[in-house]
Amino acid sequence: MGVGRTAKGISEFLMETVGEAVAEVILSLLACALLACLALTLYLSWSFSPRLTVAGAGLLSLLCAYGAWHAFRDPAKGRNRRGLAAAATAGFTLFAATAAFLLFYATRCGCR
Repeated sequence: MGVGRTAKGISEFLMETVGEAVAEVILSLLACALLACLALTLYLSWSFSPRLTVAGAGLLSLLCAYGAWHAFRDPAKGRNRRGLAAAATAGFTLFAATAAFLLFYATRCGCR
């Protein structure tokens, strides 16, 4: 009886280890693909119009800053985020989550 339980424990451990390794590879590949798409988008927009690229980056930065300001400040009583404030907060959250994902997984990317 002890041998069967031990074998089952070892097989569960191996399956978990292999599953984590496969998930790590998939997330790293996804991060490399996202990083490549961002670089391609930047390259294509810069080749189209450098001024428009800088203006778009500035507007995106302002939107993220506005979203961060709304995300971290205490809302007034009885007022919810609506319209531009809600969109900016959602955009900032998406930007922060993407940046954290790329920080954790794209640093080990071998596509450099």
